[in-house]
Amino acid sequence: MNILILGGGGREHSLAWAVLQNPKCDKLIVAPGNAGIARIATCAALDIEDGGEVVTFAEVNAIDFVIIGPEAPLAAGVADRLREAGILVFGPSAAAARLEASKSFTKEICDAAGAPTAAYGHFTDAESAKAHIRQQGAPIVVKADGLAAGKGVIVAETEEQALAAIDDMFDGAFGQAGAEVVIEEFMEGEEASFFVLCDGETVLPVGTAQDHKRVGEGDTGPNTGGMGAYSPAPVLTEAVAQKALDRIVRPTVNEMKRRGTPYQGVLYVGLMIKDGEPRLVEYNARFGDPECQALMMRLGAQAMDLMHAAAEGRLDGMQVNWADDHAMTVVMAAQGYPGAYDKGSVIGGLEGLPETSSAMCFHAGTARQDGTFVATGGRVLNLTARGATLAEARDAVYAMADAVDWPGGFLRRDIGWRAL
Repeated sequence: MNILILGGGGREHSLAWAVLQNPKCDKLIVAPGNAGIARIATCAALDIEDGGEVVTFAEVNAIDFVIIGPEAPLAAGVADRLREAGILVFGPSAAAARLEASKSFTKEICDAAGAPTAAYGHFTDAESAKAHIRQQGAPIVVKADGLAAGKGVIVAETEEQALAAIDDMFDGAFGQAGAEVVIEEFMEGEEASFFVLCDGETVLPVGTAQDHKRVGEGDTGPNTGGMGAYSPAPVLTEAVAQKALDRIVRPTVNEMKRRGTPYQGVLYVGLMIKDGEPRLVEYNARFGDPECQALMMRLGAQAMDLMHAAAEGRLDGMQVNWADDHAMTVVMAAQGYPGAYDKGSVIGGLEGLPETSSAMCFHAGTARQDGTFVATGGRVLNLTARGATLAEARDAVYAMADAVDWPGGFLRRDIGWRAL
C-alpha cells in the first residue's frame, strides 16, 4: 500500500516509524514531516488543513490509505473530503471530531450518554463566567471551549487565578478557541490516558499511558503540550479500564452513532481516577503527543494493521498483541517553552543515538540547515525507549538524553515518577 501520514511532529514520526515496519507499506509520504521524518520517509509540502489539496495530492500519488495525525485537519473536515473522494482514511469526520474541538459538545454527549464527568457550566461572556467562579470557589478548572493546541486548560488553585484566566480567554489569549469557555469542578485523583480505536461501532482498547503536562519537575509550573509519557499506566488497571469502557467509552460511541455521526479513528480518553473509579476529563480525536510515541514503541508493525482495520470497519475480531513491557518518552524542549523561545539553535549528537526496535529519537520540531539539525519548535525531540521494566526504559531514555549536545534545550528528569 501507498500511505500518506498528515502532520509534522513527534507523534507523526512515531506513526511513520511503526507503519514502515509493516510489510504492507510499499511507499510512505509524510506531509509536511520534519528533519527526522525525512530520514525514513518522503516529506511533502502540503496544506494539510485544505481537504481539496490533500485529496488532489492523494490521487496524483496513488495513495491507498491516509492517516491523519493532528487535530486541526480533523476539525477542518479533511477526513470527510477524503471519504467523499473514495480514499480510505483513519480519522473521524469533522462532526465526530467535535468531541475534541468543542468542550461543551463533549459535555452534552456525556449528559446524553450518562458518562461520569466533572460538573460544569458553559459560558459565552466573561461576566457570567466570573459570577459562576465566585459562586463555586476554588480550586476550579477553566477551559477554552475550542482547540488550543493542548494549552487551553487552566487548573486554578485560587479564585484570582480563575478570574484572570477568564480575562485572558475573552481577551483572545487562545484566539477563537477562547471565545466560549467551559468551567468545571476540580476533580481529585490521578490522571491517565486510555486509547481506543473505533470503527463507528466496535471499540478496541489499544493501550494506556500517563503523561506529564506541567513544565517543571514534581509536576509544577505551567501546562505544556506534554513533557514526557510512559506506557502502560499502572493506575489504569484492567478493572478501571473495563469500567471506563462500560460507563464512558461505549455509551459515547453509541450516542455518536445514534446522532448519525459515527466515530471512526482513535479516541483518546483522558480519565481522572480516584479510588478505582474513572471519570472523564476530556476526549481527543487523535493520538496524544507524547503518549503516541510510547504506544508506537510498544505496538510496532501491528499499529498499521489495527488502524487499517478501523478505517475499513472491521475492528470486530481484531486483537492487540501486547508484550509484557514498558515504554517511556522524554521531551527535550527549547529553553523558555511553553513561553517565548528562540528558534534555530543547533542540536548535536543525534547521529550517534540508537535507532532500534527498542530505542528511537523521534523528532518533533527540527529542520536541517547547513548539514546540521536545528530546533524549529517548542517541543523539539522525543527520546523514546522500551524495557522489561519502566526503570529499564527510563535508564535507556536518559542515557540517550545525555548523549544529545543541545545547550539551548531542557528536559524533565523525573518522567514516570508516580509509577516508579
